[in-house]
Amino acid sequence: MYKLRHYQQEAVDITVRYFQRKRDPAVIVLPTGAGKSLVIAELAKIAKGRVLVLAHVKELVEQNWEKYKSYGLEAGIFSASLGKKDWEQKAIFGSIQSVARAPDEFFHGFSLLIIDECHRVAEEGATQYQEVIEKLKQNNPGLCILGLTATPYRMGMGWIYEYSHKGEIKTEQKRFFKQCVYELPLSYMIKNKFLTQPVKIDIPVTCYDFSELTEKNRMYTLAEVEELLKNQKRLTPLIVNNIVDITQRFDRKGVMIFSASVKHAQEILSYLPEGEARLVIGDTDMASRDQIIEDFKNKKFKYLVNVSVLTTGFDAPHVDVIAILRPTESNSLYQQIVGRGLRLGPGKTDCFVLDYTGMGHDIFTPEISDKRPSKETVPVNIECPQCGLENSFWGLVDHDGNVIEHFGRKCRGATQDPATMKITACGFRFRYKLCHACGAENDITARECNKCQATLIDADAKLKQAKLSKNAHVLTPEKITFDERLDKNSNPYLEVRYYDSDAQYVSEAHFFSNPSSVKKFNINFLRSHLKMPELAINIKGPQDVIKNQKQLRLPSFIIARKQDKFWKITEKVFAEEL
Repeated sequence: MYKLRHYQQEAVDITVRYFQRKRDPAVIVLPTGAGKSLVIAELAKIAKGRVLVLAHVKELVEQNWEKYKSYGLEAGIFSASLGKKDWEQKAIFGSIQSVARAPDEFFHGFSLLIIDECHRVAEEGATQYQEVIEKLKQNNPGLCILGLTATPYRMGMGWIYEYSHKGEIKTEQKRFFKQCVYELPLSYMIKNKFLTQPVKIDIPVTCYDFSELTEKNRMYTLAEVEELLKNQKRLTPLIVNNIVDITQRFDRKGVMIFSASVKHAQEILSYLPEGEARLVIGDTDMASRDQIIEDFKNKKFKYLVNVSVLTTGFDAPHVDVIAILRPTESNSLYQQIVGRGLRLGPGKTDCFVLDYTGMGHDIFTPEISDKRPSKETVPVNIECPQCGLENSFWGLVDHDGNVIEHFGRKCRGATQDPATMKITACGFRFRYKLCHACGAENDITARECNKCQATLIDADAKLKQAKLSKNAHVLTPEKITFDERLDKNSNPYLEVRYYDSDAQYVSEAHFFSNPSSVKKFNINFLRSHLKMPELAINIKGPQDVIKNQKQLRLPSFIIARKQDKFWKITEKVFAEEL
C-alpha cells in the first residue's frame, strides 16, 4: 500500500471540498511523474458511491487499476485490449473505447467519473467521451466529473478549463471542464527532487527549421511537416550522429527519440547503431509494441524511436536522454515529451534534453494563449494595477531581463465567493478599443461593442479600405520624433512625426493649454502609445512627453487622409490588433 505525498493528499482534500459545494466538471493538473494514479486511487477509495475511471490507452487503465488494488481493495477492469469486462465492483477501470460500447446496464450507480489524460475530451459532438458522460448523467444527474492531466492546454483550442484556483480566468470561451481545483508546477517536482533534473544541451551541430509552421499560428498538417523535412533531408544523418555521439560520450543508458512522421522515424532508425534501436508507431501491433517496450525497459537496446505514441502512459525510469526531432505545437506538449525522461531511477542524476527543432520551447515557461506578436517576444509577468494578479503576457525585455514593453490586453484575474462559488472577473483592460457609439471599452480585436452591440471596424478592414482609397495613405513607420514647437501666438505644442524607410513622414500636433486638452492627449495618444499602459505618467506639457519618449512605442501602420492640401492622421494600427 502506498502513502500519499503531501501534495497528493492536498489535491484529494481540495477536490472533495469542491464537489461538496459544486458539481461542475473540474480538473487536477499534475506534471508527469507526480503520481496521478495514486490520487485517482485515493479518490476512488473514499468515494461513497461507485467510481468509473477512464483512460484512452490500456497502459494507463492497468496502471491506475494496480495502484487502487495496492490498497487491498477489489476493482474491475472494462477493457477489451486487457481481456476483461467487469462491471460489478465499486470501482471500474476502463478504456474509453470499450466503455463507449458497453450495454446500458453498465452505466447504473456511478457517483464519480474520473478521466485520466482529460485534455483528450472534445468540447462538443458525438465523441465517445461525451456519449459515455451523457449515459452516466442520465442515471445520475448529480454525477461528479473530475479530469486529470499534465497538459491542460491544446493547440487550436487553448485552455481546457475556464477558471484556475489561483484566481485566474484562463479563457472566456465555454469549456466542458469549468475549473482547475489544484495544480502543481513541474518546477516544484524538480526542486523537491521528486523528478530528476533536466539538462538542456545546446546543440552545436544543427537543427531543423520549422519556423514556417509556427508562423501560421495554427495546427499544421503532416503533409506540411513532411515537405519541410524532405527539403532538409541532409540534416537528419548529422542530427542522429550527434545524438549517438552524446549518448556514447556521456555513457547514457536509455534514449527516446521523438520523430515527426513514420517516414521520418524510419529514416532516423536507419542511421542508428544496428541492433541497438527499435521503432514504435501507431500501426505497430499491440503484441509487438508490448514486447519492444518491455525489452527497452530491460535495457536490451538503447534507442527507442517513436511517432506520437509514447507521450503518455509510458514509464521507463532509466531514460536519461530525450531527443526531440519533431515540431511541438505548444509548450504543454513539449513539457509532456520531456517528462518521459524525468522519472527518478537508480544511479540517475539528470536527463539530457536534445532539441533539434529550433522552436525555443522551455519546460518551465508558462503557456500563453495569446498569439505571439513576433519572434523577439518572450513571456513576461505583468501585475494588474486593479487586482494585483501577475498576468503572463508576451513582451519585450532588455539585456538585463527588465520588461520594456508588453502586449497584454486584459487582466485575467478573478475572485470566487467561497459560499456561493460565483466567479467575478477583474475586467481591467491594459489596452482597449473605445466604442464610437457609447464609449464602452472593448477588446482591441472586437468587431461588436460588448455594451451596445454597435459594429466596430477591425484593423484589417481599416487597412484594406485605406489602401483602396485615393484620398488615403498607409505609412509603415520606422521612426518617431517628438519636438516642442510654437504656434503663431507663441503657444507651445507637441509635434509628433512618423517617418517611413524613405524618410517620408506624416505628423500630428497636440496642445496642452488646458485640462481638457491634456485629457484628450491621454485618451487619443498616450493610452495606445505607452509600451506599459498600466504605468501612470504625469503629462502636463510637451517636455513631459519628450522626457518619457523611451516609454512610447511606434504603431505598425499609420493611416492618413487628405484634407485640402494636407494629410491628417486619422487611424493608427498597433501590433496586437493584427
